[in-house]
Amino acid sequence: MNANISRRTLAKLLSASATASLPALARSQQRAVDSSMPHNAAPEDFTGSAARTFPQGFVWGSATAAYQVEGAVREDGRGLSIWDTFSHTPGKTFEGATGDVSDDFYHLYPKDIALMQELDLKAFRFSVSWTRIFPTGTGQPNQKGIDFYNRLVDALLAAGIQPFCTLYHWDLPQPLQDRGGWENRDTAKAFADYAGFTAGKLADRVHQFMTVNEMLTYVEQGNLTGKHAPGFHLDPKRLAQLAHYVVLGHGMAVQAIRASTPPGTRVGLADNPIPTCPVIEIPEHIEAARKAMREENARFLTVVEEGRYTDLYLKKLGADAPKFTPEDLEIISSPLDFVGINIYQPTYVRADQNEAGYSIVPMPDSYPHMLSPWLSIGPEALYWGPKLAHDLWNIKDIYITENGTSSSDQIAPDGHIYDVDRVMFLRNYLSQLQRAIADGCPIRGYFLWSLLDNFEWSEGYRGRFGITYVDLKAEKRTPKLSAHFYKHVIAANRVV
Repeated sequence: MNANISRRTLAKLLSASATASLPALARSQQRAVDSSMPHNAAPEDFTGSAARTFPQGFVWGSATAAYQVEGAVREDGRGLSIWDTFSHTPGKTFEGATGDVSDDFYHLYPKDIALMQELDLKAFRFSVSWTRIFPTGTGQPNQKGIDFYNRLVDALLAAGIQPFCTLYHWDLPQPLQDRGGWENRDTAKAFADYAGFTAGKLADRVHQFMTVNEMLTYVEQGNLTGKHAPGFHLDPKRLAQLAHYVVLGHGMAVQAIRASTPPGTRVGLADNPIPTCPVIEIPEHIEAARKAMREENARFLTVVEEGRYTDLYLKKLGADAPKFTPEDLEIISSPLDFVGINIYQPTYVRADQNEAGYSIVPMPDSYPHMLSPWLSIGPEALYWGPKLAHDLWNIKDIYITENGTSSSDQIAPDGHIYDVDRVMFLRNYLSQLQRAIADGCPIRGYFLWSLLDNFEWSEGYRGRFGITYVDLKAEKRTPKLSAHFYKHVIAANRVV
């Protein structure tokens, strides 16, 4: 912030009367900014160094997921997913919350696309509900489900917003779970069939597809800790085999999408690799972080990029290691056009003389975090995560497919939500992202999580992640201070 902004000016800004619309909030804040500047100061003197600028054509977007925002779970032929079952099981979600209605994006998406236009978003990442397309996971497709996503894509394009489509964001059809879920190799084939079919219906207008979202999360939270659907606690052997079928399903889906779509269709995934960061940025710890990036992600991104499990990963598992064939590994490593990376928090690493060559540094109790206790603040994760992925695997195109934070989001007397904690978080993380790009990392775009407050899985509706406040009873949308911040970042193409 420029030194010419006084505490008095900031107080005027925060208490100014404004309407609930984003443009009105922006105008009131800009007037305060203008009045605080010296008469002879040029606008660029106020907005900061040009070194913080992003590349021309950088894709600024936001993201949602089907079960978290759509609602309408029993409409137009949609079948049940594991999240329908899990959220309706007593004690599984905070205050028994479900995604039955959520943001009602299924009906209100035109209103939400208008919000995207106000922000001047260049792209929107959405996911398809598998059970809207195939209500039981396989069999006859549901035309009404296909029609919904056709309408959504057409509306996005009409608004000048590029659609990015994720084909699996954790909502496995319940009938497939009843037959073993991801522990059953047949689920990988069913997923590939669904992915190829759905991409084939959309690829005349959607040119960027992601197979799966956050393999680590739905493998461990759903099948080890039991915190997410389906709520299991598998032993190491079963978990390792399930993880193998998950990456196999990804690879099979890549091949199915390529077979079902025209040339030029781009295929990737949205992974959440553990972003290993050197505890101090000196050569020995940087090299340790590089080793850790490969090894800590051995089950997912490493095998996807290299077509092999690391020796240390298999050694640690021993008799619990998954069974696989050379053909499996070839499928899993099917070439990608881009890699999406979801990053929220750092994992600090130091050099060590052990077999791995590194050790993870545990977070002390005093380490700062956002409203969600798991979300430790570490902007450098958005530097080291993509940088090490690029260094290790020579990835040509990287997108940050999720980054954002929870906040308590209190409504002020004037009706606005001044989420200065989220603005702080985003400003610092985006500065590290720009640093990575300046150092040669091929990051092509950024998708802020999330456009809307939504169903936050087992946390229900506490710990809001949206830059738009959603009154769930009135279905009213109110852009927060962070939405205003993001709008200015997009307009300037720089950290502001």
